[in-house]
Amino acid sequence: MRIYNYLLLTFLTILLTGCLSTTTQSGALGVNRSQFMMVPASAMEEGANEAYKKVLSDARKEDTLNKDVKTLQRLKTIMNNIIPQTAVFRQDATKWNWEVNLINEDTLNAWCMPGGKIVFYSGIIDRLDLDDDEIAAIMGHEMAHALREHSRERASQDELRNLTLAITQELIGAPGAVMQLADIATYYTFSLPYSREHEREADRIGVELAARAGYNPNSAVKVWEKMGEISTSEPIELLSTHPSNQSRINSLKEDAKKVYVFYERANEGKK
Repeated sequence: MRIYNYLLLTFLTILLTGCLSTTTQSGALGVNRSQFMMVPASAMEEGANEAYKKVLSDARKEDTLNKDVKTLQRLKTIMNNIIPQTAVFRQDATKWNWEVNLINEDTLNAWCMPGGKIVFYSGIIDRLDLDDDEIAAIMGHEMAHALREHSRERASQDELRNLTLAITQELIGAPGAVMQLADIATYYTFSLPYSREHEREADRIGVELAARAGYNPNSAVKVWEKMGEISTSEPIELLSTHPSNQSRINSLKEDAKKVYVFYERANEGKK
């Protein structure tokens, strides 16, 4: 039994070591954390594509897909301006099949799935009265999640959690109650803190993407200030996992200062 236990622990150690990597270059703001990637990228992208098709199909049935042609074109223009800047963080991203769609729904939300599939809801644009710089701030943030493959990382964390629990049960013969406590402990000490870290990384990469594409990085601060004002009176889906406190705004202000030079360079010669 000792040999069996040793082999299980050795396997877990090798697995942990072999799955550590980083998905992006660090950029000007230094996002270079090692990530645990156990789930294949191809599997995540395949699943994302199917999920995206389902979202669009449902929107078509409800006649809410891309009804505002003018706003949709704004989104496409901003996306196309940002896409070339993704090469700063990963060369392959410029060749992704990027896509953006607009769903006419009073929802304060936007997201980007693995592989570059973006959705904006009309509510976030209309109710926050977003200009192009502010849209770019949100879009850059959501694109950053895809570049860093945060969804894949969270899925990998859950896979590791399940594997660890299974191995623990083998090692100590833990009954169900013990395993339940171990699951809770693993979640709060390993998985949960990363969600905050993911958001910070998306903020930093997103503000740099927008600046390099010629959009004012200070607009990211304005977006979250607007979000904060509305969130005092109603829950906002976009803020359910996104920290929105003053420390975040302060961090964005510092980030904007550091990447403002890219915004100036992108707009040299423009009136």
